[in-house]
Amino acid sequence: MPPLTAREVYQQLRDAALDLRALTRLDEQPEPGLMHVDIEGWRLRLDVDGVHLRHCLGCRSADGRVFDGGERFGTDPVSLLSTWELAQIERLLATTVTS
Repeated sequence: MPPLTAREVYQQLRDAALDLRALTRLDEQPEPGLMHVDIEGWRLRLDVDGVHLRHCLGCRSADGRVFDGGERFGTDPVSLLSTWELAQIERLLATTVTS
């Protein structure tokens, strides 16, 4: 199975920013600054500094493909977000918590 590309992960974040897909912040907070979210079956590990989204550390798609931001040098999906999209995602991260 081919790994996920940064653009595929970005598309999920973009769709969440546009309210086309539901973003759910998961209750797993394994360490400060690390946040786990679900976007309709896509599980993302995000690096968050306070209220600011800094990086996507990894993602597993609904079909099991993986993007590993720690091993792959190149584009971070977060860097592909527009300023408006980034602000929308940060708003969603601050307001969507489930257990």
